Amino acid sequence: MKLRWAVAVMILVAGWAFSAFAADISGQWTATFNTQVGEQHYTYTFKVDGEKLTGTAKSDTATTEIQNGTIKGDDVSFVENLDYQGQKLAITYTGKVSGDEIKFTRDVAGAAKEELVAKRVK
Repeated sequence: MKLRWAVAVMILVAGWAFSAFAADISGQWTATFNTQVGEQHYTYTFKVDGEKLTGTAKSDTATTEIQNGTIKGDDVSFVENLDYQGQKLAITYTGKVSGDEIKFTRDVAGAAKEELVAKRVK
């Protein structure tokens, strides 16, 4: 019985330790990618506090505060609430960090999905 309890505690501690090591993506990242409305150039500025992600998404035409940002391990997600020609569009990003790159999928208000790679500005 004591052995089971000890193993359970070790598993919980290991899981907690793993979740504590979220990738540090603080700083600027850039991406250029094709969309239905043409080529887009973005600069993302991220700030990480534990698992909370804040910052901005700046395109050629607008800068927006990111919302609902999280980072858990190497998984990143956030929402860019873009005003496009007077229409509000919620663009949901999900991605995976790999060194100095983040591979994102953007879901543009459920109407289109786009793949992009953001690279850390050094």
